[in-house]
Amino acid sequence: MAILSPLRSRSAAISVAAIAGTVAAGVCFAVSGASAGTVSGSLYRDPSSAVVRWVAANPGDSRAAVIRDKIASQPQARWFANFNPSTVQAEVSEHIGAANAAQQIPVLAVYEITNRDCGGASAGGAPDLNQYQTWVSNFSRGLGNQTVLIILETDSLALLTCLNSSELAARNQAISTATRTIKSANPNAKVYLDAGHSTWNSAGETANRLRAAGVQYADGFFSNVSNYNSTSNEANFGRAVISSLNGMGISGKRQVIDTSRNGGASGDWCGDDNTDRRIGQYPTTNTGDANIDAYLWVKPPGEADGCRYTAGSFQPDLAFSLANGAPNPPTTAPPTTTPPTTTPPTTTPPTTPPNTTPPAGDGCYADVAINQWAGGFTASVTVTAGKSDISGWTVTVVLPSGTAVTGTWNAQASGTSGTVQFRNVSYNGRVLGRQSTNFGFQGTGTGPGTTATCVTA
Repeated sequence: MAILSPLRSRSAAISVAAIAGTVAAGVCFAVSGASAGTVSGSLYRDPSSAVVRWVAANPGDSRAAVIRDKIASQPQARWFANFNPSTVQAEVSEHIGAANAAQQIPVLAVYEITNRDCGGASAGGAPDLNQYQTWVSNFSRGLGNQTVLIILETDSLALLTCLNSSELAARNQAISTATRTIKSANPNAKVYLDAGHSTWNSAGETANRLRAAGVQYADGFFSNVSNYNSTSNEANFGRAVISSLNGMGISGKRQVIDTSRNGGASGDWCGDDNTDRRIGQYPTTNTGDANIDAYLWVKPPGEADGCRYTAGSFQPDLAFSLANGAPNPPTTAPPTTTPPTTTPPTTTPPTTPPNTTPPAGDGCYADVAINQWAGGFTASVTVTAGKSDISGWTVTVVLPSGTAVTGTWNAQASGTSGTVQFRNVSYNGRVLGRQSTNFGFQGTGTGPGTTATCVTA
């Protein structure tokens, strides 16, 4: 899926000169064990993201190790920016199923509002607001019932210069309806609306726009997507917005901050040509601030803004520039999380794969973890290479009678029932010795056991 990059063309032209420099000697991390907002748990790292695919396909590139360790290792938002009402439910369901199987929290960025970016470099979206609501309804049906963070329509409230009064009222109604549609489909979804950033609109004006768009139905707001403002400035801005909302009788709202590119210099809004940028705080829900639910990488580091390269395309030189010289990710392991208490009683936690020692010789082996519920399941399969590198793999899974595969990610399936073979796709066939890759599938009925047969191509 092509991902369009959210651009800040209007806001940056007005205010980017006022953005202060952020971190000179390093990136500040959340205090270990500190409290946070309303979200807890590990964020989902998508094994099929553009940066992960690039690293897997370019192991000999001199930039690969830095990009792998500091960017590809981290959870980032998955953007839903194509108008595809007939397929969006399946795409969302596959992504959510993989995250649920990993017991991690996915971040989804919805970027589909009609007349988005006011016709700028990221123009597009649904043809009209009626079709937008159809798309949102289909999107919502794929969200499942576990925690998911929704970044709803970047720039949709901060950038309004192209809308007349009736168009503005229609947009506000559309965002309010979208929020309620998502929350109705998955009550555990956390929905955040657009607050621009700290050097765009004032906190009071931002609060007014949030209220008009139905923030009372949402969990809060997001800021700094694709921008470079410091985390401290964004947090101060967020507190001012929350205070304004409280004054309007709207309480309990929290902020999430995009920290994907705010660890270095500020300046011109477009990062395609700027080599002074750095990744900011690594993604986490452990923010140490009760007003802030998470620091997120909403804008994937290394994806272009559309000035020098095509918007949304992954560019390794941009990724390397962001990561080179930045601190390494925290080495402490994330806390072990348990499934949400709102999970239906019929749901069982994933079956832990056996602690198998990698084979002493060549070849591969596979372990399966199952997340079973009444009538269906997701399966997360780990493929591990033996002593030597492998260039391709096929995993054979025997499904119980009456079980059918309904979706697969990071692999190609030969069928849907009985004995099913899952083959690698183009970007994850090569696995280094003693290393692993992952794929998954979901289905109806009872999931298979915890073992599967793996052979190399």
